[in-house]
Amino acid sequence: MEEIPVLNSHNKAEYPPMHTAEHILNQTMGRMFGCPRSKNAHIERKKSKCDYYLLSAPTDEQVAEIERRVNEVIDSHLPVTIDFMSRDEAAKYVDMSKLPADVSDTLRIVRVGDYDACACIGEHVGNTAEIGHVRLLNHDFENGRWRVRFKLE
Repeated sequence: MEEIPVLNSHNKAEYPPMHTAEHILNQTMGRMFGCPRSKNAHIERKKSKCDYYLLSAPTDEQVAEIERRVNEVIDSHLPVTIDFMSRDEAAKYVDMSKLPADVSDTLRIVRVGDYDACACIGEHVGNTAEIGHVRLLNHDFENGRWRVRFKLE
């Protein structure tokens, strides 16, 4: 019988399609703007929001491109898989900066195909085909913080 690693506890059960969409949005933002993953996210079933720190607000054309790229990844029907690895091994693949100081010795790495990898203990879909499509609802920019609100359709 395979041993189940001991992980940090999780204080919230996310809606798996929305949470997986957040992973894709984070990776898309990093690829387009070179920014880190969202510094503050509020992920809910009905609608969600993420904050990114940027030098300037994305243009309307860039916002449309973000939405297009996220949905292109979703439409690729990528598998969402989970690997367990040591902190040292995980540091070779994922950003460790948002992890709590008391993170467990074993990390759970969630991969969205070959598009994204992230240390995460939340719930996710098994394939991006289960997400639907992301619709960016609105956004604002203040003091370097770009907040985007989105929903699934």
